[in-house]
Amino acid sequence: MSTASAESAGVRADLTAAGRADLEAWERSQPLNYFDSDAHLQTLLEYYWGSPLYERRRPRLAKFGGEAATVADPAVRRANLPENLPRLDRFSTTGERTENVIHSPDHHIAGRCIYGSGAMSVYAEPGNNLLAMALFYLSSYNGEAGHNCPLACTAGIIKTLQQVGDAELREKYLPRLLDPDYDSLYHGAQFLTEIQGGSDVGANSCAAEVVDAARGVWRLNGEKWFCSNITADLALVTARPAGAANGTKGLGLFLLPRRLDDGRTNGVYIRRLKDKLGTRSMATAEVDFRDAIAYQVGALDRGFQHVMDYVVNTSRLYNAAGSAGAARRAYVIARSYARHRRAFGAPIAEFPLIQDALAGMRSEVMAMTSGSMHLAHMRDRIELGEADQSAAGVFRFAVNLGKYRASISGTDVIRRGIEVLGGNGAMENFSVLPRLLRDSIIFEAWEGAHNTLLAQSLRDARRYRLHEPFIAYIEALFADLRTEDWKVLGLAACRQMCEEMSDLDELDEAAASVFFRPAADRMIYLFDTAVLAGEAEWSEAQGRDIGACAVVEYLWRRRLGAPDADRIEHLSRIADISARM
Repeated sequence: MSTASAESAGVRADLTAAGRADLEAWERSQPLNYFDSDAHLQTLLEYYWGSPLYERRRPRLAKFGGEAATVADPAVRRANLPENLPRLDRFSTTGERTENVIHSPDHHIAGRCIYGSGAMSVYAEPGNNLLAMALFYLSSYNGEAGHNCPLACTAGIIKTLQQVGDAELREKYLPRLLDPDYDSLYHGAQFLTEIQGGSDVGANSCAAEVVDAARGVWRLNGEKWFCSNITADLALVTARPAGAANGTKGLGLFLLPRRLDDGRTNGVYIRRLKDKLGTRSMATAEVDFRDAIAYQVGALDRGFQHVMDYVVNTSRLYNAAGSAGAARRAYVIARSYARHRRAFGAPIAEFPLIQDALAGMRSEVMAMTSGSMHLAHMRDRIELGEADQSAAGVFRFAVNLGKYRASISGTDVIRRGIEVLGGNGAMENFSVLPRLLRDSIIFEAWEGAHNTLLAQSLRDARRYRLHEPFIAYIEALFADLRTEDWKVLGLAACRQMCEEMSDLDELDEAAASVFFRPAADRMIYLFDTAVLAGEAEWSEAQGRDIGACAVVEYLWRRRLGAPDADRIEHLSRIADISARM
């Protein structure tokens, strides 16, 4: 080899080594504690709780933030390898039917970590929704993780039993549902959907036959089409008693144990596991009920309403917070990659197009995080009797729009993160982003596809006028701001929103259903921006600079139609936003 060839080979080797070293440095730069590295979450929790309560709760959050990053994350990665995914195992070694699903040891390592955080046990006392959502958000840095859908389902059972379960059911099951010990606790599910109905729950035909009316014991027969967390110890199930009305009014709500008190399987037969795009380490199945014993929960004619109030609203809030957590992880990965990856002689984080992508990602993450955590705080105030009479309607309307928009934004943010990583972003063995993207698409359908949520929100607006107290609530948030420009913009946007909704009233139902979607997007962005603006002013007053003010300005111009800023100012803003963790 000539001297020139040797020198050229040496240069190539040096470049290869430098590129690999950059990627290794990027991997080492990933946070070892999701909570300690998330200044926005820390700030908003102190904003809502006040410093004394925040300081009391901070150690729990910091402990779990570290475990989620160092224990759960590697376990979840391994549990999602193809050879470690759940598999159906119907029979014991002696041929007894067990209807079991085998999970990998790593699935259980992650479960001990996640449930051990106390994410369910905090519900033993009212007023802990924000704490539960903060823990869930941190867990969702790892996507669904095989346990986050079951967490939301378990929370729904806890709230349902606490509110409408009889004393015997509460005494028998709540202690195990609230238990933080993964090896002794009960975890939950909701088996609601049937093949003929989908989101049309009123078409459900699963039948309920009374066994002991005095004790509320029933026998269920029929099938369910989407049963996530199929091996849950307890499931809430809708079924129609003989002679009951058609539609949702005829559905009762029942609590179905997986096993009878003597340990035998309870008439629940798994047909097959779903082969899903995402959330793959959490088993979802189709099932048949054959004389399965279940217990009535609440009044028979209020079954569907109980599902909406305590199950669906809970899961939709969890979904929004989970989408925010996964999107935050995507931003952290993409931002750190951009700071370490070099192209054309510079870190790609210095390129305006990358800064623009990162600024958009961070702004969306902060908006959906602020909105979902504000709703959790609102639910605390409702449960503690501290909210006014309009709060329940505001929460109902906002949680539906919040879930709809956050799940879309979560997918968009993760996809942009993959874009920042370029070809590496598409590699399953390079980062968790492909898995987060697959999970996020499931989040979009989980607990109500977009059209279902929009249809329900429009119905609530036209029938119950729930948009009116919601917009009034946003107006009050803007009126409380000190920043005059934000206050003026916000109040004007609320007036415009009222006019837009009035215009929709003039349309027939079919036309309104189409034109409501852009209005819904603007309403929830207006809510998120108002909430974030309040946090931004508070953090500035505390002498903390988390970059929230720049994000508010960004959202006004990119999402709410405010006049474009000077181009130089815009470039400066995206550089500032994208530089922050």
